[in-house]
Amino acid sequence: MTKTPIQFSLNGTETGVFADTGANLLDVLRRGAGDLSAKQGCAQGGCGACSVLIDGELHLACLTLAETVEGKQVQTAADLEDGPDLHPLQKAFVEGFAAQCGFCSPGMLMAAKALLRSNPNPTRDQVADAISGNICRCTGYEPIINAILTAAVEMRGRGAA
Repeated sequence: MTKTPIQFSLNGTETGVFADTGANLLDVLRRGAGDLSAKQGCAQGGCGACSVLIDGELHLACLTLAETVEGKQVQTAADLEDGPDLHPLQKAFVEGFAAQCGFCSPGMLMAAKALLRSNPNPTRDQVADAISGNICRCTGYEPIINAILTAAVEMRGRGAA
């Protein structure tokens, strides 16, 4: 199989990988770049566990050809890290019991980050719509929605998304 060189920014760090032609972004992130934060769920675009931001837009990494991120900015849930400090979304998820098994959390966090970047003051319905592409089998969604709304208030207070 032919290998294709791909250069992109991963969580703010310039990254270069050689990927099999036709490989999806999820495989390249996990196997090529060593970023394990996006999860392999259904591998069909139905669960949202692999959600990432590409140039600020929410995408499913399992359905995105790796070659299409050439020269682009890719952000995963690992980008929320800030040393020992939790991002307001992470903090709200922990304090609001929005992460039970945690499998859906990376995708939920990225969907929430995309929403709050474009709409820092969402309604409950807008949050529910923003995470509708993500499946959670543990929480019943209410703790997740509440956590995102809580984080939105904190982030507005800080002036950051």
